[in-house]
Amino acid sequence: MTEALSPRLSLRTQLVRFVLTGGLSAIVDYGLLVVLMAFGLDHTPAKILSFIAGTTTAYLINRRWTFNSDGSRRKFAAVMALYALTFVLQVGIFTPLYPWLVSVGLGAEFLPNMNWAQLIGFVVAQGIATAVNFVVQRTVIFKS
Repeated sequence: MTEALSPRLSLRTQLVRFVLTGGLSAIVDYGLLVVLMAFGLDHTPAKILSFIAGTTTAYLINRRWTFNSDGSRRKFAAVMALYALTFVLQVGIFTPLYPWLVSVGLGAEFLPNMNWAQLIGFVVAQGIATAVNFVVQRTVIFKS
């Protein structure tokens, strides 16, 4: 595999592309989380599966479009290690946060047809993991 497809993009371009990719990946992640929980899967295994789907989507798009890289075995291994960290962050934050948010009244009964605990827990966990993910990918894994 070659190291790079073309010269490194500007920070602004990378950030915009990372956010757009993250938005799509978050839709995949959150959509699957909602579906799996609606089918009765507990919140932790549902989050594990939705995280895998969302991060796979993000990696495939970011590697080429955001960071202009064909990748390499080293970069792939580094991204997998980073995703392991962001997995621990996301699941580790969502797992205790979701039941706590439900306990303070933000479950599905707070507003019909909307589980605010699910949404808030997802956004908090996703936000923290996304910030870590971008910084490490840009400054360590895909730096020029």
